[in-house]
Amino acid sequence: MGEAGFAATVRRGGARAAGLAVFCSLLALPAAAQPVPFLPTATEACLAAAEDSGGREACIGRSADQCADTPDGSTTAGLGICFGTERDFWDVRLNQAYHTLLEIEKGNAAALAQSGSAAASPSEALQAMQRAWIAWRDAACAYEVSGWGGGTGGGPAGAECEMQVTGRQALSLEARIKRATGP
Repeated sequence: MGEAGFAATVRRGGARAAGLAVFCSLLALPAAAQPVPFLPTATEACLAAAEDSGGREACIGRSADQCADTPDGSTTAGLGICFGTERDFWDVRLNQAYHTLLEIEKGNAAALAQSGSAAASPSEALQAMQRAWIAWRDAACAYEVSGWGGGTGGGPAGAECEMQVTGRQALSLEARIKRATGP
């Protein structure tokens, strides 16, 4: 077998090996692509049944816990997805509450200005508070992750921290809206 024949055989074998590797990786895709089963229903049901702020706060993580109790949710990656998905649920609520409260506080600021009050603008105070809260959340959860010493549990721990902290802030802003608008 000459040099050209050997090179052609290696190329054909290499192409077969590469083709086999691609084929095998495609076989694994359906298993790897299965979504971690997260539904917010447990958290939503808990919130609907909660009678006070303590009861509402106990709802944070309910759906993530159900998600983590599934085979795909109980892996390190799955836990991160479960906690991260519920964090996203709370983040949507937080943003809705923030924007609603900001509009309320802009109205309060206008009323204060019309009355000649020298009080700080409630809308500007809300914006400053929220910016400071974001920095605090990031620092608090970075501290939580640091406790894992670079281990794989740091990802889920950070996502759980963000879920808990974001949930509490969302509930706090929602309670503020309720106080401002009545029952």
